[in-house]
Amino acid sequence: MPHRAHLFSLRIGHALRESCFQEGYNRQRLLKDVLAGITVGIIAIPLAMALAIASGVAPQYGLYTAIIAGFVIALTGGSRFSISGPTAAFVVILFPVAQQYGLGGLLLATVMSGVILIGMALVRLGRLIEYIPAPVTLGFTGGIGVVIATLQLKDFLGLTLTTLPEHYVGKVQALAAAVPGLYWPSVLVALLTLAIMLGWPRLKTGIPAHLPAVLVASVVTLLLNGQGLEIATISSQFSYLLPDGSTGQGIPPVLPEWVWPWLQPGPDGAALTLDWSLLRALLPAAFAIAMLGAIESLLCAVVLDGMTGKRHSANSELLGQGIGNILAPFFGGITATAAIARSAANVKAGAESPVAGMVHALVVLAALVLLAPMLAYLPMPAMAALLMVVAWNMSEAHKSIRLLKTAPRGDVLVFLTCFSLTILFDMVLAITVGVLVAAVLFVRDIAEMTRVSDISAHPQLLDRPLPAGWSVFKINGPLFFAAADRVFSELATWCREQSGVILYMDAVSILDAGGQAALSRFVQQCQQRKIEVVIADLQFQPLKTLARAGVQPIANELSFYSTLQEALEQVRARHGEGEVVRREGGVVRR
Repeated sequence: MPHRAHLFSLRIGHALRESCFQEGYNRQRLLKDVLAGITVGIIAIPLAMALAIASGVAPQYGLYTAIIAGFVIALTGGSRFSISGPTAAFVVILFPVAQQYGLGGLLLATVMSGVILIGMALVRLGRLIEYIPAPVTLGFTGGIGVVIATLQLKDFLGLTLTTLPEHYVGKVQALAAAVPGLYWPSVLVALLTLAIMLGWPRLKTGIPAHLPAVLVASVVTLLLNGQGLEIATISSQFSYLLPDGSTGQGIPPVLPEWVWPWLQPGPDGAALTLDWSLLRALLPAAFAIAMLGAIESLLCAVVLDGMTGKRHSANSELLGQGIGNILAPFFGGITATAAIARSAANVKAGAESPVAGMVHALVVLAALVLLAPMLAYLPMPAMAALLMVVAWNMSEAHKSIRLLKTAPRGDVLVFLTCFSLTILFDMVLAITVGVLVAAVLFVRDIAEMTRVSDISAHPQLLDRPLPAGWSVFKINGPLFFAAADRVFSELATWCREQSGVILYMDAVSILDAGGQAALSRFVQQCQQRKIEVVIADLQFQPLKTLARAGVQPIANELSFYSTLQEALEQVRARHGEGEVVRREGGVVRR
């Protein structure tokens, strides 16, 4: 029953209640949480900034997200080890919204997505992840990885492009046309960052690779800029306006302030006008954000459960994600969800409870206030290289390659469909079409499993001959809309010369409306041909379906018996016994 309780529970702060109040919390567990929170907080600082830039907004908004959403979701969610903040998966959704509606539109869409997430929690959709096939998940995450990597080429190569076309093919064409103008100092810094990130794990120091990578890249950039080679940095690309009217470069070293999301700058720099038309225009994006946020957070929680042996509350996690995404935009935070890489690092660092997630948010807050001048020196090519590695890791390319080599053709088709649609169009369309294709292929496979066979000469089931002109057919598998017409068409063909037929249905677990309609048509055809139909050994669900449809026995035309032996005895009693003869084609006749 504890497992069942986790499936359907819905409480604010479920993970915190369970890990701290119910299990007991002491100084030793607090120390573990603090150390884990500090570790993950240091990891999150450059990632939050890079992901905000990739999403089309200034880097400080990524920090605000890690601070506000990271703290609130840890406090109110249902997964004790999840670390929430900006994630790479959202980039493909947030970047177009930020380009079209500005920061204000992006924050408003995030608030709307939070409301949708809370609605999903209230109607208990926490097991949503179980209904999304693995090829769909791998397909859209792989597609997202490709899109993110493509978007980073501009800063990685130091290209002078100001804007990129909306569609992916146009982006690729624009980047390809600009490649001859690449800036070698930027490429040098990006490749150096990439080399350190790929080689550092071999040292097995326990320090995340991206920290030394961005530090070394920042020092090299500072030296190259001192030689007159202008490499873009956070300070050269972003500026901010303080309340006193002064302007600064880089990241503002101040706490995030409460601002109504729609009063933040729109695409033209002016505040948005909150009205129904704006909400309606942002609704598709909000729905996409909510769906992806739900999938990512629940998938992360499942992974963490496997790592720790603990269990999360899926609905409580959706509730916490919803609350976090509603509150964060009022402080400038963009969309947040659980990040698998940071959450896994949290577990490996020894976290005990959601307190680690809250400490992680406070560490990011301290970095914002104390280290903002230093963070301004981070080079843009290094951030691009960092995101390329993140994109590669989230794509899980090794799993995709294995699926392409070993999975059935249907799963490969679903994967390729989701992968290509995510790249060429958008993630919502990819998931929708992918799930539909997977569902249709699944229905086809299940329908093909439903078989009908002639068992009239089976020695273990029929110890004595049947009356002349009678046969027994066994149906194996569910009789639903996709299988029933084929099964009963085969039966109608086999029974043309029969006097009667016994349908042995002990292996029919499901009979839906389509199956019931096909069965009724078969009985009518038999009535027209003067063939008696006997149905034996119905399970409860098929029997209930026939009862609701008002199907009744008809003397000498349609009858029902609880077992096959009872049906055989009644048929023999009324029609006598005959000699069993096997004719050509494998069909038994008498």
